[in-house]
Amino acid sequence: MDEINSLKLKFEGELKKINSLNQLLNLKIKYLGRQGLINQLTKKIKQIPLDQRKIFGQKINDLKKTIFQYLEKWEKNLSLKEKKEVFIDKTLPGKKYPKGSLHPLTYIIEEIVEIFEKIGFVRLSYPEVEWEYFAFEALNMPKGHPARDDFETFFIQAKENKKYGKMLLSPHTSSGQVREMLRVKSQPPIRMINIAKCYRPNWDATHTPMFHQFEGLCIDKNINISHLKGTINYFVKEFFGKEREIRLRPFHFQFTEPSFEIDVSCGVCQGKGVINQNNKCKVCKSGWLELAGAGMVHPNVLKAGGIDPKKYSGWAFGFGPERCLMMREEVKLDDIRILYENDIRFLEKF
Repeated sequence: MDEINSLKLKFEGELKKINSLNQLLNLKIKYLGRQGLINQLTKKIKQIPLDQRKIFGQKINDLKKTIFQYLEKWEKNLSLKEKKEVFIDKTLPGKKYPKGSLHPLTYIIEEIVEIFEKIGFVRLSYPEVEWEYFAFEALNMPKGHPARDDFETFFIQAKENKKYGKMLLSPHTSSGQVREMLRVKSQPPIRMINIAKCYRPNWDATHTPMFHQFEGLCIDKNINISHLKGTINYFVKEFFGKEREIRLRPFHFQFTEPSFEIDVSCGVCQGKGVINQNNKCKVCKSGWLELAGAGMVHPNVLKAGGIDPKKYSGWAFGFGPERCLMMREEVKLDDIRILYENDIRFLEKF
């Protein structure tokens, strides 16, 4: 028993001389380590008479707990002391943390807006949750039109409005055309762009259920197709490059008349449709890539917006920012879905 008491006194004396955490660690190993003094004392239990072994073992355990408590308390005090004594050089450069970036679609949208701001277009925003009237009827799509089918549109389970019909997720940004006409209260000119999310139940390499659309609208006196073509040509050369060309193909859209699909010359084969004389271009196969839909605003749409079609005329177009990004050959993007998969290896390229 005297040996246990003397070991305790020895420990207390050595502890008072400890001035650093490293010294404290060495002391802990000396007493509580595998080959420490406590374990050496435990091995001597076999030499103690049987009737005293239990008491001797309890005394060793009590000493072990006491030493552990002393060490723990001393460690806290030394940690606080050493933290206070740490010297901080304020002239050293700070740590460099990983820096995030904007999504590639955000970059594209900002670039598109900047291009059109140069020619007087103003960006506006309209609801993503829309009424059936603004999405269809005001755009000259009567009841029974295929675009209004449940397979083409996300309808929302909400109370139907007597005037505007059902509620839905906006299938296109074109509903912003009528809203903008009503906003200006029959007082053109209008030069509006509207970039927003749209929703349609499609999912493949070139379609996603949620996507972005870029709407442009210009209404004034004596507006004609040449103004539309000039504006599209300006955008294509600013966005894709001076060497790119456009063409307008007759088409049909319910809310424009006449209507066109806009093609842009392929940037890979430079509009030739072939590479290395006999090999067809894998990107376009014909020299042209479909870019957007456009046309002169239908008189019925102008009337729905409170604009006199005999006095004013206008054009509208609809682009997909995702498609514009895919058509930049340096991006090398062949599947639109990767834009929404949060793959950091892809996003870090931008």
